[in-house]
Order: sequence, then structure tokens, then C-alpha cells
Amino acid sequence: MSYLVPSEFVTKMVDAGESKIYMATRDVLIRAFMAGAILAIAAVFAVTVTVQTGSPILGAALFPVGFCILYLMGFDLLTGVFVLTPLALFDKRPGVTVKAILKHWGLVFVGNFLGALTVALLMAIVFTYGFSVPPNKVGQVISHIGEDRTLGYKEYGAGGMLTIFIRGVLCNWMVSLGVVGAMISTSVSGKVIAMWMPVMLFFAMGFEHSIVNMFLFPSALIMGGNFSIMDYMIWNEIPVVLGNLIGGISLTGLTLYTTHMKTAPKRRFN
Repeated sequence: MSYLVPSEFVTKMVDAGESKIYMATRDVLIRAFMAGAILAIAAVFAVTVTVQTGSPILGAALFPVGFCILYLMGFDLLTGVFVLTPLALFDKRPGVTVKAILKHWGLVFVGNFLGALTVALLMAIVFTYGFSVPPNKVGQVISHIGEDRTLGYKEYGAGGMLTIFIRGVLCNWMVSLGVVGAMISTSVSGKVIAMWMPVMLFFAMGFEHSIVNMFLFPSALIMGGNFSIMDYMIWNEIPVVLGNLIGGISLTGLTLYTTHMKTAPKRRFN
């Protein structure tokens, strides 16, 4: 049977979190770089499909192809390790400390950012024919996304900050379910289906994913988007990363671990 019951795949989640903590720095950076790059390509693909067809839902439905590829290849997103590595700490796995987890998160962040930034530069070259002409239609749409999701939030002050944080929470609730989805089946088709569904939901509803944004906003800035690096960091990346962290660990990691790994005592009926 290709489906694993929750008690089995939650154990796999804890094991995966532990193994990532012990991973060599070189491997962490390579896997994170490739994850950020592949997810960035998927974002370009989704925007391109939306521009070509005029159908945002079609772009959202096809975006998860990048997520599936990177996880089948064994690459790591920050949003995924936010969920898995703390579980090894909660389970008191030997050698797993808060310091080790924070170091791992930092390395994955750097790797994801460098991968996404590399694709942002490469695609900017494609969109502008080597910066010799203004960006094409897809490049223009990406530039406007950068403006709307920074200055658009900034316009509403504290309300905008709260909104972007909540969108980050909701995003990694869905994305982390995709990470878990890769573990609930032993077949490739089962893994893909389980990953595809929640990732499509987050993209279709416009939630905020810190790694996708590592591509969208630098790409927009490279192509002349009308906002600053400080706007990007304060009014997008930082609150989104925090929201992704809270959403992934609280709504997916802890809930699954608490009820399937550390179950409450069963009631007795007389």
C-alpha cells in the first residue's frame, strides 16, 4: 500500500528534521540554492501562463510543478525546514539544539535567496534582450507585482503589516502540508498529487511565500520596479518570513506531531 498512516509519516517528518540538522554545510547550501532557483522558474512559468491565457487560476494550477520537482530531487526550501527541524528538537533527538536549528535556517535562507536571485538576473536578461530593450509583457507584470506587494501594503500602515503577516501564515500552512504530502506516499504519483493540492491553493489565493518573493521582488527591482530594497525588506520579506515560520510550525508541524506522535492517553469507558 503506497499510503502511509499519520503515525508513520509523522515519524518520517521528525527523522527528516534530524537529518537536516546534521547535514554538511556544503550540501545545505547546494540543496537550498537549487530549491530557490527551481521555485523561481516555476513562478516565471505561472506568471507567463497567466499573461498568455488571461487566466490566473490556470497559472496557479500549474505552479506546483516546480515545488514537486524540487522536492523529488531532494532540495530544501526554508518554508519546509521551518516545519521539520523543530520537530527533532521537540522529540529530544540527540545533538539537536536551538543554535543548530537557527544556523541551519540561516544557511537555507542564504541558499534559497542566492538561487532565486540568480534566476531573477537570468530572466531579466531574457525579458529585456540583455537589457537592450524595456521588459516584455511578463517582465512588466512581475515589476508591478513587486510594487503592489510592497507599496500596496505600506499604504495601509499597521493594517497592511498585519495583512502581509497573516498571508505569510496562511501560505506556509498550505505549503508545509505539501512538504508533508511528499512523505505520505511511497509512489511518485502519490507524492505529486499530495504535494500539488495545497501548493495550488496558496498560489491561487495570493498568499505570501518568502522564497517566491526572493525571486519576484529582486527581479522587479532589476527591471526598474518603482520601490526600494528597504520597501521590499520591511513591507514584504521580513514579515512574510515570520508569518511562514509561525504558520508552518504551529498549524502543520505541531498539530501533526502532538496528535499523531505524542497522542493523549486514550479514555476508558466502563
